[in-house]
Amino acid sequence: MDRTEGRASTFRLAYAPGVTPSKWARTWTQRLPDVPLDLILTPSADAVRLLRDGDVDAALIRLPVDADVLSAIPLYAEVSVVVVPVEHPIAAFESVTVADLADEVVLHPMDDVLDWSVNPGEEAVLPGERSALARPATLADAVALVASEVGLVVVPQSLARLHHRKDLTYRPVDDAPRSQVALCWVADRTTDQVEELIGIVRGRTVNSSRGRVPPATGDAPAPAPARGSRSAAGEARSPRSHDEAGDRRAAQQRKARSAARGQSRGQAQSRGQAQAKGRGHRPR
Repeated sequence: MDRTEGRASTFRLAYAPGVTPSKWARTWTQRLPDVPLDLILTPSADAVRLLRDGDVDAALIRLPVDADVLSAIPLYAEVSVVVVPVEHPIAAFESVTVADLADEVVLHPMDDVLDWSVNPGEEAVLPGERSALARPATLADAVALVASEVGLVVVPQSLARLHHRKDLTYRPVDDAPRSQVALCWVADRTTDQVEELIGIVRGRTVNSSRGRVPPATGDAPAPAPARGSRSAAGEARSPRSHDEAGDRRAAQQRKARSAARGQSRGQAQSRGQAQAKGRGHRPR
């Protein structure tokens, strides 16, 4: 069945380790209760393959991805931290810089998600000294070596929390490369459900119609009259009603003018009497 032509019974969302899709999953359940959300934890590299093969509908993974195949909406950048033993001198600081790691052995696991290359496509240039051991196959292996005091490892904070141990701690590395989490999907498979998920991760309200075609309805209701315009009832009044209203306004205006003229004459007479009295003559 072509997913672009019908509603699927389940929407499959892959997410990388360290990424927490829970808040978006709750919103999805509230807005689309009839479409179950299947969350699939998988490394970013495997998630790309699942997307291409059509085994998942979308994925929350770390960039970069192949922009020729996948569409991506960056969501947030992760803070990078260095994982150290709790008794290590670095643990005494609130944060460090890459230069502070110059005398340390910095491990580089094979599944590292940080881009340490100076220029895209170039070899990674990590701070510190290289370990005499082979590169750890996974971050979990690297964390175990840190616990054995073989070296340190720099990772996104979310992954440091994921691999937390009581004998280890971590501190932010202010100028280290950062990973970026994005919502990704195959560009030519932008289904209605994908559009719904895009709206959710972007914080659109439930009433937003962006990306969706509004449902067809019957005759559209008449638009409300604009502010300041005459209402339909006013426009429907008969000519006689308009004439009567006009006559009343004209009579009120004539009465006001007559009162104004009387007041003016009274004021003139008062001034004349005052002037005659000042000259010692009685007014005629």
